[in-house]
Amino acid sequence: MRDTELHSDTTHPDYLCAERRVARQLGFFRHLAIYLVVNAGLMLANLLTPHPHWWSIGPLLGWGIGVLFHALSVFGRFPADWKKAMIARELRRR
Repeated sequence: MRDTELHSDTTHPDYLCAERRVARQLGFFRHLAIYLVVNAGLMLANLLTPHPHWWSIGPLLGWGIGVLFHALSVFGRFPADWKKAMIARELRRR
């Protein structure tokens, strides 16, 4: 199928797959933007208040782990390829 045909057919499986990937990528960038804004605010609040320790590091690191795993699930090809490789290995065993 040519690119022009693919762009006009919104029911084509390739188009739907690409649309899902783009939606997941936009979801990740939204998550990252919220993470950066909120944690910048927490760091600023931490700097402006007299606390003996950096309490804002906890949310920064904890939420950062979530952002990292979100990025890996969206941009990392490891899980999908890993699953395909495992299925292929199981099929070869039979």
